[in-house]
Amino acid sequence: MKVIVAGYAKTGTKSMVVALSELGYNVYDFLDHFWYHGDKWAKILSPGSGGDIEDFKEMYESVDAVTDSPCYLFWEEILQAFPDAKVILTTRNEDSWYKSYCGQYKFINESLTYKLMQILSPTGWKFFNHDNSIHTHRYGFGMRHAFDFSFVQNEMVLKKAFKQHMQYCLQNCPPDKLLVYNVRQGWEPLCEFLGKEIPDKPFPHENVSGNIIDNFLAKHPAALRMQREMKVTIALLFLALLLGSYRMHKTHQWPVLDTLCSLWKSVGEYFCI
Repeated sequence: MKVIVAGYAKTGTKSMVVALSELGYNVYDFLDHFWYHGDKWAKILSPGSGGDIEDFKEMYESVDAVTDSPCYLFWEEILQAFPDAKVILTTRNEDSWYKSYCGQYKFINESLTYKLMQILSPTGWKFFNHDNSIHTHRYGFGMRHAFDFSFVQNEMVLKKAFKQHMQYCLQNCPPDKLLVYNVRQGWEPLCEFLGKEIPDKPFPHENVSGNIIDNFLAKHPAALRMQREMKVTIALLFLALLLGSYRMHKTHQWPVLDTLCSLWKSVGEYFCI
């Protein structure tokens, strides 16, 4: 472990993933933490068990850099596990952060696929519990179900958690290991801090509009698996419905097919089909 990005999500963390990758680092982002270490994080975030520094050593020994949740909530423990790592606190104005945060959840809320796959997929259900545990740890409350994003409406609590996190990091991270950084500053301060040459290309700006969900659904192996499982579940439910309807029709317990045929015939006669 060489770099810990300790800034909240929506402080340029997706841009940091691309930038650090360009600088040669192997980076684990939000979905990677779930995909590769979901069971470990479930243990760490569980009120009934918890984790320790050895868990972080095992999880991220072969990883160069980490960003986003839940790692930024445990930057201090990860730094204890890897004392030679450097910490980057990505920053943003709290009002701008909250607006962007709500905008991202607006995109998520409009994605029926994203919500359904957390209900109709075993992997999706694990992902919902993982994500909800993070929200609960961060804000003190989470989502009641996969269609519930009402927690973002509590502006005061979210902003308070954001400010407390920033202040705690500033006060407790060793100054010689910390870079307070806004992605708008570009390559120079980042490369100077990490001892890297400045790439001959513009600094990346990812997920500006908060629609990272589209990229997640299209490319990440976790999402692709959830969608495959969801399709299988839907197919099995549809097959069960057909078989159940056929059985009821044959036993005359529920002549649903006769009813549907009669209704269709009546509609056809009405419209002269």
